Amino acid sequence: MKKNKISVLKSGGEAHTQREILSQPELWQEVYDLIKQKSTEIAGFLCPILKKENLSILLTGAGTSGFIGQAAQSTLKQIWNRPVHAVPTTEIVTQPESFFFWSVPTLLISFARSGNSPESVETVRLADTHCDEVYHLIITCNNEGLLANMDSVFQHRKYKIVLPEATNDKSLAMTSSFTCMLLSALLVARIDSLESEFEKIQHIVDQGHVILNEKFLLETLVLEGFERVVFLGSGEFFGIARECQLKLLELTDGKLVCMSDSFLGFRHGPRAFVNKNTLMVYLFSRDPLIMRYERDLAEDIARDTREIHSLKVGGVDELVLPNSSSIELRIDPQNQYQMIPATLVGQLLGYYSALSLGIDPDSPSLSGSISRVVQGVNIYKE
Repeated sequence: MKKNKISVLKSGGEAHTQREILSQPELWQEVYDLIKQKSTEIAGFLCPILKKENLSILLTGAGTSGFIGQAAQSTLKQIWNRPVHAVPTTEIVTQPESFFFWSVPTLLISFARSGNSPESVETVRLADTHCDEVYHLIITCNNEGLLANMDSVFQHRKYKIVLPEATNDKSLAMTSSFTCMLLSALLVARIDSLESEFEKIQHIVDQGHVILNEKFLLETLVLEGFERVVFLGSGEFFGIARECQLKLLELTDGKLVCMSDSFLGFRHGPRAFVNKNTLMVYLFSRDPLIMRYERDLAEDIARDTREIHSLKVGGVDELVLPNSSSIELRIDPQNQYQMIPATLVGQLLGYYSALSLGIDPDSPSLSGSISRVVQGVNIYKE
């Protein structure tokens, strides 16, 4: 059922979530400047490691931080021309022998907002004990966190990148911390050619402002009162789709049912999730070939007699779908950073959905079942 208006929350505290979402385009510029400033140090640490034969590269983090690796891995594979695997710390902690091998040199790239999650710290320890030769690149938003300050057995093989304090989100849901750590990883992969990346960064800053200027459209969609939301993305955008789903889930305290999948994967069973009160969010690829597969599915769903509503993000202008809204973005097929601004769509939908439900976006977990830093995780030693 369509709602009449979004309830405005009255709070004595600062609206962290809103500020952190809106600040991101400017923060991306700050992150670029920071990585460029440290480029000589980063290259000195990283380049010799990347020359090693049989190197295992793992991207890791928990929850939202884990989705950073999932979004970044395909780009890093292409740039570094070697296998890169995204594995959540929540999997490594329970089965380290599946990911670490004693005789295989390993580069562990850890992402963490606070760096205080038990799994993040334990993953570093497990890498040290399961690998004869391990290197740690830590990307975090908190210089005071346990991860940034823990000692490694291989201390001389460790380098940390601490992002600007403004990226250390104060709200429960990670927003600016996600996009800024993801951008950092992609920039690190291009550490030898950062000057040539400047225009691409300006491009995504512009795209970020375009999406933020569509706040009214996204608020209007929320007011339609959809019961379910599906985020679809292919390749690098699949990790973004998963993050968008999590934002909607966290910020509505689980009251809005949502899911994510790839465009092709969605055909194989998950499409049964869709009912007449579902909003489909299409995060279209920058790759023209991939987009042809995505377009096929979008047009197929548009023929559904239940008149399923959709939101197109990016894509081709000539794709016209009934019952659809769109956020038009100038797409550059060569710009691997364009997945980053797409994340704002999920963040804003989550923010406005929380307000429409009368939930404080800064503290959405009414039961206290989730918290800014995960609680209740016991680490069991071998």
